[in-house]
Amino acid sequence: MVTVTSVFTSEYRVKSSKFLGFLCPSRDDTEIETHLEKIKKEHPTATHHCYAYQFNPNSPVEFSTDAGEPGGTAGLPILNALKSQNLINVILIVVRYYGGTKLGKAGLIDAYQTTAQQTIRSATLKKLVPIKVYTLKYAYSLQSLVDKWRNSFELMELDSSYLETVELTLGCPKNQFHLFEKTVSAQMHQLIGFEEAGESFHIEE
Repeated sequence: MVTVTSVFTSEYRVKSSKFLGFLCPSRDDTEIETHLEKIKKEHPTATHHCYAYQFNPNSPVEFSTDAGEPGGTAGLPILNALKSQNLINVILIVVRYYGGTKLGKAGLIDAYQTTAQQTIRSATLKKLVPIKVYTLKYAYSLQSLVDKWRNSFELMELDSSYLETVELTLGCPKNQFHLFEKTVSAQMHQLIGFEEAGESFHIEE
């Protein structure tokens, strides 16, 4: 999976129609609505504001809309462009200014798909890793054991507290969590605490 952390744009013209693409980072419905409202305000006279999005890498949610264009000619081509690159936590909006010449269904599909693809090509894509989050509490004497786990698995330190004991919040890639849990469970008698704390994601910079 990949994502973006800033907005990327592109422009495509065909038969006097202008298509503007906007690829925006969006982790939830609120961020999606914020980007939509902003772009609609920036382009109030556009003929159409078509878009598609995917978010939540642990249980993906997807949506697309033709926004008044003939069915299947806008939203789906945009969504397919996102899927082809495995893009998640994004919305891709294509704004169309009609130029007076009808493109036909095939022409519309090609225009929206091309705009979406161009916008994605303009973007800096970053790897997104779905993770399971754990809290781990232990005595300082077990630090070497914990370090061994961190070397054996691609664990990410999300938070830490070093007081009388050590408490870490760790992220483990979802493709490794079964083995990680099994490994830790074998040493549970030495730990003060070990709990799963939900699901999240990590973006590699």
